[in-house]
Amino acid sequence: MRIAIINGPNLNLTGQREQDIYGKISFDQFMTACRDKYANQEISYFQSNSEGAIIDEIHQQGKLADAIIINAGAYSHTSIAIADALKCFPKLLIIEVHLSNVFARENFRKQSFISAVSQAVICGMGMRGYDMAIQYLLGKNQEVG
Repeated sequence: MRIAIINGPNLNLTGQREQDIYGKISFDQFMTACRDKYANQEISYFQSNSEGAIIDEIHQQGKLADAIIINAGAYSHTSIAIADALKCFPKLLIIEVHLSNVFARENFRKQSFISAVSQAVICGMGMRGYDMAIQYLLGKNQEVG
């Protein structure tokens, strides 16, 4: 299975910023462990602080990947354009992930445009949320019917 992980703004600083919310390990450390754990899966990773670059990556991965795990960061709550880009690929499995429990934070974080185009949403599980998303996708790939 080809899985693309796409992260939005400030997620390049995981392990450094607000460790009580976002954890102590960097995303690069997580991806190394993830690729080791799922060595027989094709997992790509992309991060950008730019909305347009995220949309361009969705367009590219929409043609290549079987699934996208997306943490659009703050763009989840503001970007109709990212949600629209995901809708361009109706056969793509989409899982929205957030490191923190967005429902326990500021009110504006409780609304996500990405959720409406996702098959599942995982939040508040830290980096384990990405692992849970991968496990879900691999199980979904084996479902009958």
